Amino acid sequence: MYEKKIISQIKKFPIYLQKDTMQCGVACLIMICKYYKIRCSLQKISELCYATTEGISMLGISTAANQLGLSSYSGCMKIEQLYTLLPCILHWDQKHFVILYNISKNGQKFYIADPGKGKIVYSLSEFRKHWISTSLKGDDRGIAMHLEPSEELNTDAFYNYSENKKSLELLCSYLKKYYKYFALIILGLFLSCILQLIMPFLTQSIVDIGIKHKDISFIYLILLGELLIVIGRTGTDFVRRWLLLHISMRINISLVSDFFIKLLKLPMSFFDTKLMGDLLQRMNDHNRVQSFLTSQLLSTLFSMLSFFVFGMVLLVYNKIIFGVFIIGSVFYSLWIAIFLRHRKIIDYELFEQQAINQNKTYQFVTSMQEIKLQDCEQRRRWEWEDIQADLFKVQMKSLKLQQTQEAGSIFINEVKNILITVFAATSVINGQITLGAMLAIQYIVGQLNSPVEQFMSFIYSLQDVKISLERINEIHEGKNEESTENQAKSFAAEKSIKIENIDFKYAPHALKKTLDGVSFDIPEGKVTAIVGASGSGKTTLIKLMLGYYPVMSGSITIAGRNINEYNLKWWRRHCGVVMQDGVIFSESIARNIAVDDGDVDVMRLERAARIANIHDYVMGLPLKYNTIIGRDGIGLSQGQKQRILIARAVYKNPDFIFLDEATNSLDAKNERAIVENLDEFYKGRTVVVVAHRLSTVKNADQIIVVDGGKIVETGNHVSLIKKRGAYFNLVKNQLELGT
Repeated sequence: MYEKKIISQIKKFPIYLQKDTMQCGVACLIMICKYYKIRCSLQKISELCYATTEGISMLGISTAANQLGLSSYSGCMKIEQLYTLLPCILHWDQKHFVILYNISKNGQKFYIADPGKGKIVYSLSEFRKHWISTSLKGDDRGIAMHLEPSEELNTDAFYNYSENKKSLELLCSYLKKYYKYFALIILGLFLSCILQLIMPFLTQSIVDIGIKHKDISFIYLILLGELLIVIGRTGTDFVRRWLLLHISMRINISLVSDFFIKLLKLPMSFFDTKLMGDLLQRMNDHNRVQSFLTSQLLSTLFSMLSFFVFGMVLLVYNKIIFGVFIIGSVFYSLWIAIFLRHRKIIDYELFEQQAINQNKTYQFVTSMQEIKLQDCEQRRRWEWEDIQADLFKVQMKSLKLQQTQEAGSIFINEVKNILITVFAATSVINGQITLGAMLAIQYIVGQLNSPVEQFMSFIYSLQDVKISLERINEIHEGKNEESTENQAKSFAAEKSIKIENIDFKYAPHALKKTLDGVSFDIPEGKVTAIVGASGSGKTTLIKLMLGYYPVMSGSITIAGRNINEYNLKWWRRHCGVVMQDGVIFSESIARNIAVDDGDVDVMRLERAARIANIHDYVMGLPLKYNTIIGRDGIGLSQGQKQRILIARAVYKNPDFIFLDEATNSLDAKNERAIVENLDEFYKGRTVVVVAHRLSTVKNADQIIVVDGGKIVETGNHVSLIKKRGAYFNLVKNQLELGT
């Protein structure tokens, strides 16, 4: 009995499709929770199963599962071992996670729940190709993890957590703003329907009265009436469509605008784990919503109103024909409904492939010069073509599904129409209805077919738009960077920074910490330099002080307040920052320096440019500060880009300055000039400088040496050289200090 119950559960194994490329591990964990009847939410699981730039690791899934009270068992398994581990999470193609939920008795079929593609059945050879990753002691093996509830199942983690807002609620909140316009549109729909209802009766009167009595004047009168009705319907439809277009455009603008507003409110760490293609695809989802509003929503309402009215008229004309039509429409609807689940799965798969394609295409196009320079055109082109082939396969699946559905729909409709014609003709022969009534019935049936097709098309569009709104809503449901807890907008003490015993790592499940027990003080009005080898944690310290990420433990205190208490937008407004990957915008040089929301202050602009030693170069250009810079600073040297970024930081006239390798692309002459200018500008400001070229930091008031995520030395240049320790080893080759 127990075995039958398990088999039944496996057959009904739940499927949950990932919203973007990085969520396969999260989706698998949600499916496991649903399998064990544990209620959970995407947001909660995402917080526990944290994604990094590389996605989610098996260790991350295991740690998150353990926090929820699910015991885990994982390792490098043989296929024979999988029978006792069902359901289990598999590492698939060395880059993805899926769930194996069943294996056939003969071991030739493997049932996979893929969060990117839905439920798929693989043969043994296909399964081995995707899963086997290594050979151990002569046996082919792959990575697998089994999860099951333990006695310490943390139900509070699931039940005491708010669920995400339903996808359609987001759209309804925008529709409610225009209820007056919708009332006018519905009134227009009703008027059009009434006018359309008159047409079959006029057609019948032409045959039964005009033609029967050979009264041409009566026929002309009826035709004139039909013409007036057509003109009235055309005018009503024009006004209705114009109002609908107006509303849908405004709603779409509001949707996209609010989407960008929300993106700007999300924390810095959010953008580490999102591919460019995923975000661009969500932008395309807004177009799908707009199309739904303009071409589907109210058109379907009109069709349903027409269906009801004409259906009643057909029922009055002939009950048998009405019954045939209803039965045919039911079969048509059932046939369409069969394809809904498959369409949903393909839509998710298509979203993922299009996101990957957009990301790869963007990289391909923007890296064209480097590709040619490094002579890797063929490999890069082949990689891009492989992506296109994968996308083509999904598009072909979608097309085959659509063609199958359309072929069946046409067959059902034609059979229905033939039967109706037979019954109508029989009724005329038997004298039950007139020939005019038969023509009216044919007209009515033609009018009824369109609403049925329109309604099924609406069902498809509704499914599509719900999926799109779910993806859009995922962004809207994300936690803002600002909250009620971090609203401080004033400095409580002197403008110093205190780092106390902080630990940090980018991936919570990583084995090694990026920063480990780091403590130091940055005094007000002084220059503090942070030096160390690449990967030692220097840039990470800058990002933590700017609020990119929260620390795991310890604290960062700025001017008497914990950084978590500050409104981070306000805090960054007081910081002049140059990061290694600083962005040059495609706009004028003036606006690249004066990037804030206010008007350009010409005096401050020129002063900042002079300090950054870029003023003379700019004045030599034909349009001077109005010169437009290309995307990512195309047309500028790396040194010129860095000088513009330095000018940008100076223009803000900040209380705090953070420079991360700000002069590493400058020649010695420019570097010397800028360092001298900045020394004057630094006075009265709290400055943090990260540099590899230690000649730029030897005059700092304090030098902090970082190695392996820990502080190993602190002092000034002279005292650290005397120690002949880590700092001495870093600078001796650059400054030729000897041994």
